[in-house]
Amino acid sequence: MNAAELRLESTLTCPECGHAATETMPEDACQWFYECGSCRALLKPQSGDCCVFCSYGTVPCPPIQAGASCCN
Repeated sequence: MNAAELRLESTLTCPECGHAATETMPEDACQWFYECGSCRALLKPQSGDCCVFCSYGTVPCPPIQAGASCCN
């Protein structure tokens, strides 16, 4: 997948309250923390995932989409 095919928006769903929000993912970095806009829970990646988008999002982060093993 080339950079033009990467999807940069993902909907994160809070495991604490179920609130969902569509966010734009960074292309060049992992996002390790995300604060839920509803209950203010601080989301962190689950074991084995590189970022919150891979754990709680509808679309994995750009490096994973591109076939890389993890964010740098």
